[in-house]
Amino acid sequence: MNATALLTDGSVVTVRELEPDDVPALLELHRALPLEDQYLRFFSTSPRQLEDFVERMVSPDAPRHVVLGAYGDGRLLGAASYVVVRKTYFAEVALVVSHAEQAHGVGTLLLEHLASLARGRGVRRFTAEVLTINGRMLRVFTDLGLVTSIVPDGEVVHVELVLEPGDRYLDAVGRRESRADVASLAHVLRPGSIAVVGAGRSSGSVGHAVLRNLVEGGFTGDLYAVNPHARSVAGVDCHASVSELPQAPELAVLCVPAKAVPAVAEQCGRRGVRALVVISSGVDAEQLLEAVRAHGMRLVGPNCLGVATSSSGVRMNATFAAGHGLVGGVGLVTQSGGVAIGVREELRRLGLGLSSLVSTGDKLDISSNDLLMWWEHDADTRIIALYLESFGNPRKFARIARRVAAAKPVLAIRAATSEAGQRAAASHTASTATPAVTRDALFRQAGVIAVDSVPELTDAVMALSWQPLPAGRSVAVLSNAGGLGVLAADACVPEGLHMATLSEKTRAALAELVPATASTQNPVDTTAVVTDETFARCLDTIGADPAVDAVITVTVPTALGDPTAGVRNLNLNGKPVLAVRTGQTERLAGQVPCYAEPARAAAALARLVERADWLARPREFARLGRIDLDGARAIVVKGQGWLPPDEVVSLLTAFGLPVLGGTLTTTVEHAVAAQQAYDAPVALKAVADDLLHKSKGGGIELGVTDAAGVAEGFRAFQHRFGDRLRGVFVQPMASGRRELLIGVVTDEKFGPLVVTGLGGVDTDLLDDRAAALAPLSTADADDLLHGYRAAGQVLAGTDEDAVRDVLLRVAELAGALPEVVELDLNPLVLNENGCVVVDARVRVAPAQHADPFLRRLRTT
Repeated sequence: MNATALLTDGSVVTVRELEPDDVPALLELHRALPLEDQYLRFFSTSPRQLEDFVERMVSPDAPRHVVLGAYGDGRLLGAASYVVVRKTYFAEVALVVSHAEQAHGVGTLLLEHLASLARGRGVRRFTAEVLTINGRMLRVFTDLGLVTSIVPDGEVVHVELVLEPGDRYLDAVGRRESRADVASLAHVLRPGSIAVVGAGRSSGSVGHAVLRNLVEGGFTGDLYAVNPHARSVAGVDCHASVSELPQAPELAVLCVPAKAVPAVAEQCGRRGVRALVVISSGVDAEQLLEAVRAHGMRLVGPNCLGVATSSSGVRMNATFAAGHGLVGGVGLVTQSGGVAIGVREELRRLGLGLSSLVSTGDKLDISSNDLLMWWEHDADTRIIALYLESFGNPRKFARIARRVAAAKPVLAIRAATSEAGQRAAASHTASTATPAVTRDALFRQAGVIAVDSVPELTDAVMALSWQPLPAGRSVAVLSNAGGLGVLAADACVPEGLHMATLSEKTRAALAELVPATASTQNPVDTTAVVTDETFARCLDTIGADPAVDAVITVTVPTALGDPTAGVRNLNLNGKPVLAVRTGQTERLAGQVPCYAEPARAAAALARLVERADWLARPREFARLGRIDLDGARAIVVKGQGWLPPDEVVSLLTAFGLPVLGGTLTTTVEHAVAAQQAYDAPVALKAVADDLLHKSKGGGIELGVTDAAGVAEGFRAFQHRFGDRLRGVFVQPMASGRRELLIGVVTDEKFGPLVVTGLGGVDTDLLDDRAAALAPLSTADADDLLHGYRAAGQVLAGTDEDAVRDVLLRVAELAGALPEVVELDLNPLVLNENGCVVVDARVRVAPAQHADPFLRRLRTT
């Protein structure tokens, strides 16, 4: 194991398994401890045979003993170890940290990495004995976030840690990571000094443009230029190299040729630079990242537009974009420099601005995950906008985004939606799981508002910036042009909005204000003759109606007047107002966003509703009983490929799923005996190599009632499949009202995707699915339950609670058993009293231990 990670002060350390070559450093670490620390570590101020003890810790002859060390600035700052002491599930853990580093989070970071490593090697619990007076060590254990048992015994406390990473632990890890990330990103977004390396004399060069933008933007810190062939550029004195700068700049922007970038990065690291922005493209990524990690720097890029922040304390525009954006509250991260410029300019035109902009380019280091954590704590940022072409760690992204979105709106422009990424997979579930389906499920569950273009993004930002969230989906349309009002009403329907039914009181009040030829039904048509004052009173009247959650106004100027001025920042009981003025997108008087056409206003309002709905969602995760995790693990760890039917039944039963069950038979006589034992009509299902879809492949006979029918069906399978036949699964027939598909496919990066939709023969006829990523909250399960088009018809008259329980248990199975890469329950037969799994397929493969939530920086 070898990883780089951040301490709480933002500094970078390397965490790796220690080897015999590390004995001198390990000895020095222990010998340098003050007497008090030695006593707390060894229960003695003079530990005996320290050399032998340290050598045993890293001896290859002691495989049950594992030691991780944290190195920073060439020094061993701390070490954490475990020794397997009982079976293979329990290990005794110990920790030692240099006294000078005990406030920087070294110990907690080491224990996180040690616990992750131990889980991957089958250890389930850590135990430790700690002196009662060692409150600092006890706090480290309890603050870790794992389920902890502490039992005092005289002067010693027995500690036991359950290594299963639950929500409390992941939340604690996330808080520590956020604190460390924010500290490290301050060097990028709040630098006190900047050097532009490669600041060309030509006004057409990228380096010149970056330096000029920093000068003209009024950067508040110290600014340096590096160019060995010029005395000054853009009024800034030049230096021949980074090493000749009068001080080490906090941030260096590299605009040098691609081949020179790794060497210049190395020079920056040696000089003490804390962060790099690499504008250059075509860079050797491995060499660049090696230099960055060796010197503990953070990196934006390469191949990027640059970074900017409008904070009054910094005023930094380290980009080569033309001009400057407005100061504002939108944080923008994008892999595309072109998208960054487009969003900035569109926001500027609307009177909105950016709090900060980061163009990540090839994102070798700093990514959207880092920026989300920065903006979570940045008071200047009120809305976050993302353009992502790929995900480095989507599971961590989902967890961070969910936390951040609870406080600030997060929007994302979808990219690569049309990617031809459908898998060539055998199961119905896997054939559904395209990259777009998986990405959209991630955004939806994490509370990220997804849009498809820059205009859609800025439309939503306008609404979120200037208007409150609605309490519901009921909309009233107020217009002085009847046809456009109808178009606005039509535009609301595909966005999931409803036209409000105005009360008689509201309609009567409107009738007193408008001509007799006007329409007071929703959409309200005032006619073209009303004044702006009358239009404002109509708007106020509609807004007072309890049935109305939001109002869209549509106005056009006529020779008789223009009521647009009546659409102002009125107090509509906290209800949002969005305006439409054909061909015009802007902000009206006050804080009312105005759109060029009704469809754009309806879409923006739908984004407000989407956010309100997500914020109101319950976040609970159900506690499920009747799960035999050890029994389930024993089944999947020994298998590979598609499991035989009897093992599938055992696996599902171990997770408390309602399985119909059956008997796997290998002879006609055995099959006949099974049918007679059931004393009921049975289904015969062939178990044959490469036969996954039994109905398609002629591998199923239904409603067999006697021995002759069983024998005939068995022999038919023998004839049809020959040597491929491995047996016949005999199963009692199930009765029910509807059939459902529930399945799982696991993506290496995104994790398990749970899919549901029409089951049985309808699975192949209609593409009607809903999907969500595990783990599932109860709200996620409800979304799946009702998220496909035919859900209302399928669930009518059935036990929805039973189906919801199946969804939650399937998601739990997928999350707990990474060996399960595909699973299909098809059909799940539903009736008014419950549901039962009639047929199921499960494919397993050896699991590679991966910990997406482990704190570490990219190294390759």
